[in-house]
Amino acid sequence: MDIEELQTFVEVADAGGVSAAARRLGLSKSIVSRRLFRLEAELGVQLLSRTTRGAALTEAGVTFRDHAARIAAEFEMARETLQPTGELRGMLRVAMPLSFGPTHFAPVAAQMAQLHPRLRIHTAYSDRFVDLIAEGFDCAIRVGYLPPSNLIAKRIGPITGQLVASPDYIRAHGAPETPDDIPAHEALMQGTEAWQFMDGNRTVSVQPQGRFKADNGTALTSAAVAGLGIAWLPDCLTHPHLASGALVPVMTRYPPPVAGIYVIRPPGQHPARKMRVFTELLIAHFERNPGLWGRGG
Repeated sequence: MDIEELQTFVEVADAGGVSAAARRLGLSKSIVSRRLFRLEAELGVQLLSRTTRGAALTEAGVTFRDHAARIAAEFEMARETLQPTGELRGMLRVAMPLSFGPTHFAPVAAQMAQLHPRLRIHTAYSDRFVDLIAEGFDCAIRVGYLPPSNLIAKRIGPITGQLVASPDYIRAHGAPETPDDIPAHEALMQGTEAWQFMDGNRTVSVQPQGRFKADNGTALTSAAVAGLGIAWLPDCLTHPHLASGALVPVMTRYPPPVAGIYVIRPPGQHPARKMRVFTELLIAHFERNPGLWGRGG
């Protein structure tokens, strides 16, 4: 039984169809379909029920999917054990934040591709929290505070932020002095998140309210510059606007706790070497360029 057939079946099962799996694998649909037919012929069972809307696992497919995923993962682990310093192959799929992924993290993906010419790299940029397992990503870069989950996180560095507003907003509405003042102000938010601030050694959590929301930090920065409200934003987004005076810090006696930059991966005992190498490159990039992330550069 061909290991590529097993890997292809797992991709199709997770992606929900041949077309989506082909995009993930960087292959043509015909190659993916041929691998599936060969695997089903070897097993003597139908693994997928093909429809015009995609492909659904049969009962046998549901049973076989987990076994196939385990076999494929163990094969990759065995190959890495035998060739711990060999050339990286296959594909690395990474979800990156849209706010500063193209400027802050994309150079590392490009460096990874230069160092490992036989490795295919697919990156997706979005500020939403993608489902790594359901959407077929090897890992994701996330910035801020991590919600509880069963995902495995590797912190690659800190990121600082602060509460900011435009001088026009402050002239019209005043500035909050304490966390208790926050609910009375127009807050610029991604969704329904709570904001946290430090009161000495104590963390205070407040629930802001506001009419302007965006799932992108750059868009929230623009809204703050336009005077639409107060916003908690990373220093790497606000630094030029603070320098020009378009934004000013507010409520500085209660700073937000330091957030982090993380590489997140699905649960598993042994991360693939391509992910370990990528994480090491990110850490080195972070250490070489501290000014990218805040006021220190």
